[in-house]
Amino acid sequence: NPAYTYETNVMGTVNILECVRLTDCVKSFLNVTTDKVYLNKEWPWGYRENEELNGYDPYSNSKSCSELVTYSYRNSFFTEENSPAISTARSGNVIGGGDFANDRIIPDCVRAMAAKKTIGVRNPYSTRPYQHVLEPLAVYLTIAQKQYENPSYQGYYNVGPDDCDCVTTGELVDLFCSCWGEDARWENQAE
Repeated sequence: NPAYTYETNVMGTVNILECVRLTDCVKSFLNVTTDKVYLNKEWPWGYRENEELNGYDPYSNSKSCSELVTYSYRNSFFTEENSPAISTARSGNVIGGGDFANDRIIPDCVRAMAAKKTIGVRNPYSTRPYQHVLEPLAVYLTIAQKQYENPSYQGYYNVGPDDCDCVTTGELVDLFCSCWGEDARWENQAE
């Protein structure tokens, strides 16, 4: 639903920033978006915080727009010394509790195992920076605290594991299957 996606991610950001602008009690604001905000150049290394924004699909693009709205507000309304510190954080491939969405690797694995079916893996050779939801959450809280204490910490941040901690989707599913038991299996759906 692209119209709803833009309405939620763009106008939702505008509405929150309007609340921040119209109150004196907010001292630190962090907009969490996604690592999909970047212009996808299909290169094998990660994107740096200063790379060009331009998400391709409506979800990614709406998150890019949310970032642009955040910095437009920061530059237009929050330049005074006592203004709230404002940052964005970009994270992706978060796994952990509470995720029940379709086309997400861990929920898909759990559903397949519960139904005693083979796990379909679309991109088993794709390396992703998988991280448990508590890892980026700890970083988000740290950013909010640090910029509250010292506004020089405001900016934009990528949040993810070190390259050495990244695994392919196939490796992640192998790990899942090894924990689940001998009945667990998967197939490459890209072939």
